[in-house]
Amino acid sequence: MLLLAAQPNAIFLGQGVASDGVAMYDDLNGVQASQRIELPVVEELQMGMGIGLSLMGFLPILVYPRMDFMLRAADALVNHLDKLAEMSRGQFVPKVIIRTRVGPKSPLDAGPQHTQNHCEAFQMMLTSVLVDEIRRPEEIMPAYGAAIRRTGSTIVVENIQ
Repeated sequence: MLLLAAQPNAIFLGQGVASDGVAMYDDLNGVQASQRIELPVVEELQMGMGIGLSLMGFLPILVYPRMDFMLRAADALVNHLDKLAEMSRGQFVPKVIIRTRVGPKSPLDAGPQHTQNHCEAFQMMLTSVLVDEIRRPEEIMPAYGAAIRRTGSTIVVENIQ
């Protein structure tokens, strides 16, 4: 996450980015408090905020602790973030990096509403946002590096079991 935080105008939004309570919180050690915006459980609003911040020159990193939660943000993701460049004929090309994960089933099963993998479904719905599923720890840095270099938006799905 320090690689992302080092990018100009990077800002992290989501649950567990400024307050502990989710597994992803510790990964933000070293990220400045001024780069973190803690949000309640408002997934679609979070996506909308990310799109708006992107259009204002920020690099939003949206943290969804479980991929299942992104279903609440699917409308804004599929119909706004993914289509904005096309709808504006290239005038607005938002760049948002979405970090999420598929919850583990062991050693503790988080339950069916916290362990689903929706990568294939999102890949079928999205035309400009890239879905990058990583399955091994050594894929983490290359995936986030590629997301930084991309012109458009990326969902990085951490599925390391």
